Order: sequence, then C-alpha cells, then structure tokens
Amino acid sequence: MKKSLWVLAAAVLLAGCVSSGFVWEAGYTPGMYEGSAWGYRGPIHVRLQVGSAGIEDIVITGHRESAFPGVAAMEELLEAVMDYGTTNLDTVSGATFSSRGFLEAVDNALKK
Repeated sequence: MKKSLWVLAAAVLLAGCVSSGFVWEAGYTPGMYEGSAWGYRGPIHVRLQVGSAGIEDIVITGHRESAFPGVAAMEELLEAVMDYGTTNLDTVSGATFSSRGFLEAVDNALKK
C-alpha cells in the first residue's frame, strides 16, 4: 500500500511539472507572436517566431529594465528558453522581477 501511494504522489508531481511552462511539444501554430508582462521597472515586451519544431527566435522588443542585472538576466533566460525549450526555469538571482516578467511575457505570447 505504501508503494502505491509513493507512485501516485510521484505521478501527480510529474504531471504538474510537465504541464507548466512547456514550449517545444505544446503543438503551437507556426507564426509570429507577441506578449508582455510586468518586470521590475515596467512592462517587458517580447516577440516570438514559432515554427513547426518550436520557438525559432525570441526578440525582446521593449523594456525599461536596467542593463545590470535586469537586461543581463533576460538575455541569460532567453538563451535558456531556446536551449531547453521551456519557461519553467529558475529566476536569476538579483533580478527576480525582471526574470519573472520576461518568462511570463514569453508564456503570454505562446498563449495567443
């Protein structure tokens, strides 16, 4: 009985991880998508180019974040989203609000 509870708990946790922030295998329609979210100093705007295999390009089209740590964090996360195919990433230390804003802007673009 204990083993079945462990398996159930593991399945629930994995289901939660897979469903949030997944980019590549979500079956998006190819095209250009824009999204925005609030960062530390104001809105962060992004534009995504999505192809049949997933996100092909991400461009930060507008923000009011400071060069360091805000912009540096967003650029680091941009590379991570492209490399790992997910927005379910840790925020960059010292730039939590900028990080969250960038990742949320990407998610908001993909929701369209």
